[in-house]
Amino acid sequence: MRVKFFFLGLFLSVAGVSNAFEKTTIRIGVQALGTLEWELQVLKTDPVLNNVEFEVQVTSLANAEAGKIALQAGAVDIIVSDWIWVSSIRATGGDLAFYPYSNTAGALVVPENSSIHSLEDLKGKRLGVAGGELDKNWLLLQALSQKEKLHLTESVEKTFAAPPLLNEQIKQDRLDAILTYWHFAARLEAQGYRKIIDGSQILEGLGIKLNVPSLGYVFKRGWGQAHKVALNNFFKATKQAKSQICSQDAVWQSIVPLTHVDDAQTLALLRQRYCQGGVDNWGNAEQQAADDIYQLLRSVSQNKLTGNAEHIKAGTFWVEN
Repeated sequence: MRVKFFFLGLFLSVAGVSNAFEKTTIRIGVQALGTLEWELQVLKTDPVLNNVEFEVQVTSLANAEAGKIALQAGAVDIIVSDWIWVSSIRATGGDLAFYPYSNTAGALVVPENSSIHSLEDLKGKRLGVAGGELDKNWLLLQALSQKEKLHLTESVEKTFAAPPLLNEQIKQDRLDAILTYWHFAARLEAQGYRKIIDGSQILEGLGIKLNVPSLGYVFKRGWGQAHKVALNNFFKATKQAKSQICSQDAVWQSIVPLTHVDDAQTLALLRQRYCQGGVDNWGNAEQQAADDIYQLLRSVSQNKLTGNAEHIKAGTFWVEN
């Protein structure tokens, strides 16, 4: 299904000249139930935020892989993905770039009455992991367990599956713990499940103190350069939309139907975690920390996730200017 959002307001140029008829179309691939859909909903309805010189065309995506294929094939201009993938594509001659969207990370969750209170307690337990063996959260958890001499890969019974399936399995007592994406973890926590550790705590345990955005807008750098003004205005507009979702209850209520959640406790926790994922800083320090994370992921995955490049490839990160 393809839906078009048209932003028809006037754009005032630096010279003070307005032109309502020269708008850049930004084709965005959006996964179902993804939070990017929330910001686009605000953009569509807010008379101030749509006072820009672009129009957004939304294409629904089945999953993350479908988005990568659509972007590389030129079917969309922007998707949400991670800088590790962007760097790996640049290492093979691709021209992608990354601009941060969220630093919300996944979490390790257990039932409220579980005997698990630390990573050490996972020994001999049934652990579900969202995604596959190269999931970033799982690789970083392995790195932390190696640092603490726990070696989780040998000491737990692992199951890799999609997040909705893992949530059902832990509810049915088929798993003792799950390492899953933030919104699925939040849904469980709202029902009384306990968080053992989250992505930011894993990184802190590995010596990385800064919040490093894991997800961002990904696009072809050449396209971005050709549409720099519209692209940077889009980034600013979505940041303002996120701010409104977090600060204005009326705006949040307009987003609630998109969550497909009907209990107040889960909604409150989803909003809290979403807002905690805002990107406040994105500069040289954060980008260096990203390279430190890259080194960890490269080592633990034996280059399978990152590719052979020793560092994040130059040009991976888009800088507004």
